[in-house]
Amino acid sequence: MEEPLARALGQDLTQLAAAEKQLLLSRLLPQMAHEIRNPLSSLDIHVQLLEEDLAEVAPQATDRFAGRLEIIHGELHRLENLVRQFLRLAGPSALALAPVNIEKVIGHVQALLRPEAAARGIEIITRIDDKLPPLLADAGQLTQVFLNLIINAVQAIGRNGQIEVLARPSTGCMSIEVRDSGSGLPAGKLNAIFDPYFTTKPEGSGLGLWIAQQIVTAHGGVIQAGNAPTGGAVFSVRLPLPEKEPPRG
Repeated sequence: MEEPLARALGQDLTQLAAAEKQLLLSRLLPQMAHEIRNPLSSLDIHVQLLEEDLAEVAPQATDRFAGRLEIIHGELHRLENLVRQFLRLAGPSALALAPVNIEKVIGHVQALLRPEAAARGIEIITRIDDKLPPLLADAGQLTQVFLNLIINAVQAIGRNGQIEVLARPSTGCMSIEVRDSGSGLPAGKLNAIFDPYFTTKPEGSGLGLWIAQQIVTAHGGVIQAGNAPTGGAVFSVRLPLPEKEPPRG
C-alpha cells in the first residue's frame, strides 16, 4: 500500500519517516543529555570526595584502590563524551581524527565488558590480524561503536554463549565483525535494526545500534547486520583505510 501512496504523493515515505525520527531526536537528545549530565556531575564530585576521605582515613589503601578509582574517572569521562556525542547527533557530526590502532580500541572494549560477560557465562574472543594498518579515525567514537555492538551481543545471548570479534584488512578498507551465539535477528526486522528506538530486547534502549551507525557513517564507513548460517547475529563494520598510511598509534 505504501508504494502506490508514495507514487501518488511524489515522495519516499521511508525517507519521510526517517526525517521525522531525526526531528524528534533533535528535540529529545538535548533534554536527555541534560538529565544525564546532572547525576554524572554528582558522581564525579562524590568520587573526588571519596578519594579525599580514603587518603585521610586509610592512606595505606590509597595505592590499592588507585587503579579502580582511575577506571571510574575514565568511565565518567567517557559518559560525559557520550553526552556531548548525543548533542552532536542532534546537529552536524564532528570527528577528532587521528591515527588509531584498532587492536587497542577493541582490547579496551573487551577489558571493560569482560567482567559483565563473565558473570553471565559469556566468553568474548578476539581474532585480530597482526598486520592491520592504523585507521585515521576518532578513537573515542570508535570505542563507542564497539561497546554498543558487544553490549548488544551480550544482551542478545543473555547467558552462556560466545562473542567473536574479528578484524582483518580488505580491499581499501578494514573489516571488523562482531558475531554472537544468540538466537539471531528476526528476518523481517533486518531493515529496521538501525532505526532509533527500535529494539527486540527488554534490556535495550533502541539507541545503541543507531548511534553506532551514525558514527560509522560519519567515518565514511558502512555497518550491516545479518545472521550467520550457523546461527546468531553478525554485525559487519567496514571502515576506509587512509590512502597514505598514518604512523602507528
